[in-house]
Amino acid sequence: MNLVAQQQAAPLVSPEILEDNFVIFRLRAPEAQSVKLGGTMNSDYSELEMKKNEESIFEIKIGPLIPDIYVYTFKVDGVTALDPSNNVVVRDGSHIENRLMIPGKLTDLYDVKDVPHGKVTATWYLSSILGMTRRCLVYTPPGYGKSLDSYPVLYLLHGGGGDEEAWISRGRANYILDNLIAQGKAKPMIVVIPNGNASITSAPGDTPLELLLQQSWTQMAAAGAMVGDKIPASLVNDLIPFIEVNYRVKANKQNRALAGLSMGGYQTQLTTNLYPEKFDYIGVMSMGLYSMFGNYDKEQHVAQLKALQKTNPKLYWVGVGKADFLYESVLDLRKLYDEVGFEYEYRESEGGHSWNNWRMYLTELAPRFFN
Repeated sequence: MNLVAQQQAAPLVSPEILEDNFVIFRLRAPEAQSVKLGGTMNSDYSELEMKKNEESIFEIKIGPLIPDIYVYTFKVDGVTALDPSNNVVVRDGSHIENRLMIPGKLTDLYDVKDVPHGKVTATWYLSSILGMTRRCLVYTPPGYGKSLDSYPVLYLLHGGGGDEEAWISRGRANYILDNLIAQGKAKPMIVVIPNGNASITSAPGDTPLELLLQQSWTQMAAAGAMVGDKIPASLVNDLIPFIEVNYRVKANKQNRALAGLSMGGYQTQLTTNLYPEKFDYIGVMSMGLYSMFGNYDKEQHVAQLKALQKTNPKLYWVGVGKADFLYESVLDLRKLYDEVGFEYEYRESEGGHSWNNWRMYLTELAPRFFN
């Protein structure tokens, strides 16, 4: 099929959501020999072969799918490609994929509803500890600009390989807060989403060109991002003071929450262990005992937990999916907490190390904060 013929061909509907929550994916690829569908719809992340019809359209029907948000891509003769019929694309680090939202009770909290909306702004602050000016995203709740009220703050951390845009692009954090606040289920709060990679300034699209030319974003993100106390130190000594000077916040432990997923869950643990008097609400998503990172000192960890315990945080929450590759490490974490007598709440869900869980966890945690 030549270019003119392709342009004249009827546009495809893909993905097409049917009434029974089955979904049809389509791709017109006359020269392709094989097209496969990959994505989070498949519990084992396997790729499904699509069938080619007489019109050179590859097609597959899957389902029924549970109401949630899924991401997917096609693999065309071994090359990963986006769905050209679906202009909704999300990003988490280097993962750029099409989005599929199946309507239902859970996705009602993720969707854009006719409710008052907060604002998400990008702001830059100086980190003396990291020696650079860094970028974070700040969600201010509906009415913030017209109010004189002060608000509690949730500091929300992303996972390894991601950046400060992940909780907005993939996590839908701003719409989750909009909808929960509108329903009266969560208190109006400010949400601060910093970049958790100690060696870079910001998401790649906003990284200074000079730095991008020096090394790839992937290399920069990998350099010392996972372990060490620089991010906790910068969070407490650089970012929190900046937020409390520039935004109307209730600047005390009772009105601070810290939560994060995967790498952000590790950073949440480490920050609250090192600075036990800073946060009253703590959420650890998909991250267990960090002895896996080496240089682990159990005696020091126990001492830190006992110091944190003395501050009597109002909520310490741990959540993980049963199929998460870090599940066993979470069991190890719980075992240590039980040995110490450290109080926490545990949430075990279906699924694995995925945004399907992390978005859901946020919908459950936000109503628990600041009550």
